Amino acid sequence: MHPTKAPLLGAFSALLLLSPVAADTYKVVKEYVGPTFFNDWTFYDHYDNLTNGDTVFVSASVAASEKLAYVDSTTNHAIIKVDNNTTNVPTNEKRNTVRIASNERYAVGSVWVADIHHVPYGIADAAAVAATVLRLACLAPAWPEGGEIDTFEGVNLVTNNQLGLHTLPGCTIVNPVVATTSKVQSTDCSYLTNSNQGCLVIDQNPGSYGEAFAQADGGVFVTEFAKAGISIWFFNRASIPDSLKTNTESIDTAALGTPTGNWPSTQCDMGKFFEPQNLIFDITLCGDFAKPPAIFGQTCKGVCYDDYVVGNGSNYGTAYFDVASVRVYGTDSSVVIGGGTSGNGTSTGGGNGTTSGGSTGGNGAEAVRVAGVWAKLALLGMLVQAWVFFAC
Repeated sequence: MHPTKAPLLGAFSALLLLSPVAADTYKVVKEYVGPTFFNDWTFYDHYDNLTNGDTVFVSASVAASEKLAYVDSTTNHAIIKVDNNTTNVPTNEKRNTVRIASNERYAVGSVWVADIHHVPYGIADAAAVAATVLRLACLAPAWPEGGEIDTFEGVNLVTNNQLGLHTLPGCTIVNPVVATTSKVQSTDCSYLTNSNQGCLVIDQNPGSYGEAFAQADGGVFVTEFAKAGISIWFFNRASIPDSLKTNTESIDTAALGTPTGNWPSTQCDMGKFFEPQNLIFDITLCGDFAKPPAIFGQTCKGVCYDDYVVGNGSNYGTAYFDVASVRVYGTDSSVVIGGGTSGNGTSTGGGNGTTSGGSTGGNGAEAVRVAGVWAKLALLGMLVQAWVFFAC
């Protein structure tokens, strides 16, 4: 069967401070940028047993040889993508993609700034509807212990980014202060509530997700993981503050204005519900979040695996991340935990703003899913999860 274009999921997660934000000035502690971007990441090198996607997360050597993870010599940007060259994936086989987790974990007192020009998305055309699921997030290794922060997430052909937290029972959000373009969707962060919907904020900025994001040349996500709470800002390319453009050595979150998403610690103790996080980029296809007919059928036609994974890989031409840089800032160097091999945790991902029901995630971070694809960059407690996510 000739496949339709792939659905994609992406997410990017972060913690926000209270608003007015009890902000700090943070100094850079780690950079992922340029030719050495991939030096301090671990490639998962296994089929997707984390979210049951129809993909194989390849090793670093395979990712390099198949150009699924590389630094573009013209732009110096990191490219992370699903295989769009294989003409045919036989039935019952899986398509190659990438999942990477940072070797370091980052504790309370950290800020992550991700400059992203393109995120995975699907395409609608006369022949078929392609769904995109994209997510950037953070998880702890023993999820749900240690929590999950989704900075960027959506499923199929939704048009807006959703941000959220997923925790053990007991974390609720009270009086968040968010931008006028944001909508607080739910306030109970427990993974046991509403099929792991999480406590969600919908960014109603039309350029916050998918094709519109890419057409606007993306933007910058800032995630603050502080004792006072978690805050996330998104600035499209045209509205990036001068302080973020000109200063890469430090960041003052007080200068960023009202956050897009905010989760105060008033009734959610950051030290109790969240552990140090790994950064994760991940692209997967179908799987627990994007594949169920109740979710898939809302914006996509056909059968996720049969119509979107097997067959012509050229349908995945837009299923990639283009990342200029990821910089981590901290109140001091003690926020950086470890190095060496990154941990693996289990995440269930989140439901979206229009659909209850979460994605079941797995070890570490998941970052991006395409076609029933889900993209995510995430950070995990002792583990980072990216639904491509950018995960925290």
